[in-house]
Amino acid sequence: MIEITPHVPDHCRIRVPGSKSETHRVFIAAALARGVSTLYRPLRSQDTDLTLSALENLGAEVEEHGSDMLIKGVNGRFASCAYPLYLANSGTSMRLLAGVVALGEGSYTLTGTERMYHRPIGPLIDALNSLNIGVRYLEKKNCPPLVISGGVVAGGTAAIDCSKSSQFLSSLLLMAPCTQTGMTLTVSHGPVSKPYVDMTVEVMRRFGITVHRDGYRQFDVPGGQTYQAGAYTIAPDASQAGYFWGAAAITGGTVTVEGFSGASLQDDAVQGDAGLVRIFQQMGCRVEIADDGITVTGAPLRSVTVDMADMPDMVPTLAVVAAFAKGTTVMENIAHLRAKESDRLLAVCTELGKMGIEAVSGPDWLRVTGGTVHGAEIDTWNDHRMAMAFSMAGLKIPGMKIKNPECVDKSFPDFWNVWQGLYTRKD
Repeated sequence: MIEITPHVPDHCRIRVPGSKSETHRVFIAAALARGVSTLYRPLRSQDTDLTLSALENLGAEVEEHGSDMLIKGVNGRFASCAYPLYLANSGTSMRLLAGVVALGEGSYTLTGTERMYHRPIGPLIDALNSLNIGVRYLEKKNCPPLVISGGVVAGGTAAIDCSKSSQFLSSLLLMAPCTQTGMTLTVSHGPVSKPYVDMTVEVMRRFGITVHRDGYRQFDVPGGQTYQAGAYTIAPDASQAGYFWGAAAITGGTVTVEGFSGASLQDDAVQGDAGLVRIFQQMGCRVEIADDGITVTGAPLRSVTVDMADMPDMVPTLAVVAAFAKGTTVMENIAHLRAKESDRLLAVCTELGKMGIEAVSGPDWLRVTGGTVHGAEIDTWNDHRMAMAFSMAGLKIPGMKIKNPECVDKSFPDFWNVWQGLYTRKD
């Protein structure tokens, strides 16, 4: 357990690591590519390392050079793997790999933690089955663990329900160019988290893959394509940046997160979650955009009503900030948060309640009424985003203690060291 020391950040400059979502996708594209790719600043965390380890077991060759990496790809055809691919509680790893392993040889077993065995994957499996790819549930239907049959995939047409996760679609998109005839994918419901679909398509494009699309309804990916190796720089993680912008919003301080620009707010394919600063601006904060970073300066906060369907990872962050705002903040279209690393709606409401804040959730919404906040011992629910989000409150009020602080290793192993940068002025 750690206790956060209250402090007002004074013109602090912070740099966050590479994007977790982008790193997963780039690892997979590089592993499928022909030749050797050079990756600059990929995120190394529990989740991304699980994806990387699985890809190594599938035949990709990895060579590390400090914070950079070389990956020699398999040219669209994974090697056989006789033992299970363990993916812990990394939902991204499980869902993205569940599709692409079908491009390999033999059968693949994908396993994880007990929590993983309750996370939905049924719509992706239904789509794979419709493409004549054999998948077998080992325990509970519609959830991991899974056995997936690899082989030469012909391709075809599939409908995909993306109301719970856009990763189902991303998984199919990533495998589609390596099929014989390609795929036509129709989204029957959703998708939620649209910027992550854009990110997948953009990563594929930068690896030389052609994707034709009609908005978010239909995607046509020609078959017989080859991912082309090259150099790729992973952008900073906007989800992680949100905790530091939120720290400024709550305290009235000033924090710059480096590596972001005006383009970060306009290009959802790269930085969808960077849009959180626009919400902070609506709440009363001052936002300054420069070529080398985005700066947030806090001010008296007012409540907002926002649709968070495309920014789900930012809900715990916004919820904690909303505790310090005047009025009731409403976050809508977030039903899929109940199937994350924890039931994040239940978790957020429970922990805000410990702090004296009224927070109520419904099927797809969360309402947080700002008020008088007091310190509390926060259970993180073994969820990295809970630990990082509730740390923000400790900068404003004394007595905020975070249990199981090590859970941040899932996405941001160096979080607590970077957090200390908020206590140092950098003009």
